[in-house]
Order: sequence, then C-alpha cells, then structure tokens
Amino acid sequence: MALTPRLDLRQTQSLVMTPQLQQAIKLLALSNLEIETFVGEALESNPLLEMGEVRREAGDDAPQRPDEHDSEPDMGGTEALDVSDRALDPEAAPGDGGDWGRAASAGALSGDELPDLENRSSDGPTLAEHLSDQVGAASYSQAEALTALRIIGELDEAGYLHTDLGKIAQELGASEEEVEDALLLVQSLDPTGVGARSLAECLTLQAKEADRYDPCMAALIENLDRLAAGDVARLKRLCGVDDEDFADMLAELRSYDPKPGCRYGGGREAAIVPDVLLNPKGEGWDIRLNEASLPRLVVNREYYFELKAGARDKASTAWLNEQLGEADWLIRALDQRQRTILKTAAEIVKRQEGFFREGVTAMRPLTLREVAEEIEMHESTVSRVTSNKYLACPRGTFELKYFFSSGVAAADGEGASSEAIKARIKALCDSEDPKKVLSDQKLADTLNEEGFDLARRTVAKYREAIGIGSSAQRRREKRLKNL
Repeated sequence: MALTPRLDLRQTQSLVMTPQLQQAIKLLALSNLEIETFVGEALESNPLLEMGEVRREAGDDAPQRPDEHDSEPDMGGTEALDVSDRALDPEAAPGDGGDWGRAASAGALSGDELPDLENRSSDGPTLAEHLSDQVGAASYSQAEALTALRIIGELDEAGYLHTDLGKIAQELGASEEEVEDALLLVQSLDPTGVGARSLAECLTLQAKEADRYDPCMAALIENLDRLAAGDVARLKRLCGVDDEDFADMLAELRSYDPKPGCRYGGGREAAIVPDVLLNPKGEGWDIRLNEASLPRLVVNREYYFELKAGARDKASTAWLNEQLGEADWLIRALDQRQRTILKTAAEIVKRQEGFFREGVTAMRPLTLREVAEEIEMHESTVSRVTSNKYLACPRGTFELKYFFSSGVAAADGEGASSEAIKARIKALCDSEDPKKVLSDQKLADTLNEEGFDLARRTVAKYREAIGIGSSAQRRREKRLKNL
C-alpha cells in the first residue's frame, strides 16, 4: 500500500477557556482589598472606565448599589434566598503565654501564642518607634545609638532578638563587644524584657528590675523545663525553699510579661474587611454585601461617543470598541462575582443557622459539595468564592471556609461538626475537677452519653488539635496553678 500525503477534514468538540473566562475565575478568588487593586489597574488602563458613586441611606450599615437587578436577601426564618437570575458558573465549562510551664516547654515563641488581634494595640507607636524614641532622647554616642537602632530593627513583635550578634557586627563593621554593649542598652529600655534572646533571659531582666533576682529565683528561671513538667518537689530542692517561699516565687514569676513587645502596636497587621454582613431581622436574617469596600465602576459613554467621533482610521475605531467591550465585560464580571458570593453566603447561613443563634456547639458538618449542589454551581467555584472572604455577624468575623468542617454521627441523626466537638471537649477540660482530670477515654464516654459517636483516638486527635494537653499534663498544670 503506497503512503501518500492527503488532507482530511474532521469535526471535533473541545472545551476552551477564553481569556475572559479565565479572568472571571480569577476574580472569584480575590478578596475585596485585592479587587480594589485590580479595579485601580483597570481604571488606569481603560479610558472609558470611571468610578461611580454608591448610594447610601441614612442609618444603613451597608450601602446599597443603585442596581435594579441587585437584591439583598432577607432570610425570613430559615428560608434561603431564591435568586431568580441564575448565576452563570464559570467552572461549568472546564469541569472539575499566661502559663509559664507551657511557655517554657514550647521553646521558641510561636505566632499562635501571641495575643489576639483585638487585644493588641492598634493605635499609638509601634514597639520599634517606642524604643527608638528612647534611644534618640538619651545621650549616647552616635555609633552606639546606630547599633542599638539596628538591633531594635531586628526585634520581633514580642520584643525578642533572634538574630546572631556576630552577623550584626559584621554588617555594621563593628566588634562583637560593641554590639553586646548596644544590646545591653536596648535591654535597659522600657518595657523591661525587650531585647532578650530567650524566655529565660526575658524573665531574668524583669526579675532584676523588680529586685527579685536572688539565687533562688535564678535557679527557678534556669529550670523552666522542670516547671513545665510540674516537677515541683525537685524544683523546691534546687531552689532551696519551702512550700510558702516557692508559692511566692511562682506568683512573682507569673506577674512578669513573657512577651513585653506585644503591648505596643505591631504596625503590620492589616484589618480584616468583611465581604458579607449578617444581622438578625425579626425571626430571620438580613444578609448583604459590604459594598463600602467595593468600588462601583461605570462606563463613560459620552466620552466614548466623543472619542469615536474623532477617530480618523479603522484602527482607532477598533481599539475604542475593544476598550468598550472590555469595560462592559469587567462590570458584568464584578457584578456576577458579587451575586455568587451573596448566593453562597446565603446558603451557608441557611445550613449553619444553629451557629449564628447558639454558637459553635450548634455547628453542623458541611461540605463544599453540599453547598455547590444546592446553589447549582461547581464545587471548585464554591471553593474559590469562600477563599479569603469574611462574614461579619453579631458573634464576630469569620472566614467563610470556617463554616465547612467534617463531622461525626450524633443522636439527632444530623451529625455534629468537628468544631462543635472541639468546643465541647474544651468546655469539659476547662470545667474538670483538678483532682479528677478526665482521661481521653472518660471524655469519649461523656461525649457518647451526650449523643456523639466518638472513639477515644478521635477525642485525642481533636484535643491535640485545639492545643489541650494530655490528662497528665493538665493535672500538673492545675497543681501548679493551685500553689
């Protein structure tokens, strides 16, 4: 059989993601702050786009958009919003430390141990500014002051220094002795304890400031690991004190601040801007978008016709029409993004109404697939919509992904969320008798009596996930607190 070249025509079907579809998918995953940046870039590149005004009503917490198609869901009872204009799914085409023992045993200071954002100072100077002002107000040599400022710049938000002094000396062209002297300068500043290189050094600085750094206190600080283990008998022997003196030393130690820098503003935390606002309304819920953080774009069509009238060639007219098409598409894409967020949030509120009324103990297990099927969208679309999006309600501000969790069987037949189980375990451990600390098996038995089908290993996994120690660890901690 001879092999000869030939031409064949074949008809096939395939799914192709256009650039606009790819951009629409990207917009879904962006937070409101990222959307602002995206819109700012669009305003610079497209002369037909401009910012529109958002109509605000007096006394209204969330501004209303003057868009006849944009409705805010009023969820009476447990009825979810039924959106008449079904949103297009862009994924449908492509397819699928107060306790010194814990602080000592943890070693390095982790971010999880730092105070909550709402407990940190958001106003006033940062730690670096506070320390730098003190250096500038004192009469130090220029070299010493510059070295001290360099060290201050290396402190973390808790006030600790983790950078090697030799490295700082090399960068500044100074001797290690000069850097050591500058560190002593920093450690003499307010608040006491900053510039420490370890928890023990931080406590030592505060004990010296309080004139309580005697050999007994020094021995206690040097053996923080034994304090974490609850080895009280050996600690008393090492310190050479009796029960009364040891209790007094422990009370003094607990009065010190293990993270002295955290009382000042970090200067780096970005405030969380909620994307969705939820408030009770009668027996139901009023859920709406936080449009105060969403810019509203409009197309300046008068300017378009003015430019079109002045176009002298086909290339200019084609470019102008292209800009108009991109502007119209971007406005529709942003509006579609808002509708998708609102529809997803409404379904989450419907499914997790128990949480909003009673708290975390009433949370139910929920998956992305369940929400996706209910709102007739792809699971990956829901995943993108709930990423970096926050819902503000009377109980606080939560990321939308917080409301999705696995669950276990419960007596009511609906199951219980893992978050609800964790909250119940924490409550049981917080209220346990110090003389009768609950074992994992006892916790499992108690939860089973309450209607949760849990094995001991599952209880241990949840307990560890929320940072609660074993029964032996809790027993030692409670014994130390009662001294």
